[in-house]
Amino acid sequence: MDLVSRIEKAYLKSTTPNFRVGDTVEVKVKILEGDKERLQSFVGTVIRRKGRGIRENFTVRRIVEGEGVERVFPLHSPKIGDILVQRKGKVRRARLYYLRDLTGKKGKVKEQIAGGMEKKAAAAEAPPQKPVRRNTPEPAAVVKEA
Repeated sequence: MDLVSRIEKAYLKSTTPNFRVGDTVEVKVKILEGDKERLQSFVGTVIRRKGRGIRENFTVRRIVEGEGVERVFPLHSPKIGDILVQRKGKVRRARLYYLRDLTGKKGKVKEQIAGGMEKKAAAAEAPPQKPVRRNTPEPAAVVKEA
């Protein structure tokens, strides 16, 4: 390992959230105002991820009062407080620059429904359940005479 890699390793965040292009995320950014510090949220769709290691960054896009706003965030920056994934998006591209030209419903990313391979794997592991019978008459009670 060379000197640069060792120095960069010290600045990497230990845990980073698992998100992909197309996901809607909430990025909490630390803002310094005088001697106070607060967190400001930026909620939008991830349209790009680029780089590796300490140089990795991602671009988030949202619409504010009819205007598109994009912000680039360094993933390992100490100014990033937290990244929360609000919903998973279903896209087939690595760069979603085409969203810049779309408005309204066309500019939305479809939501990835939890299912697919995860759902099949869970069904294979779970034991089969007995079907519940409904609207069937109860058997008559047996009365024993003594």
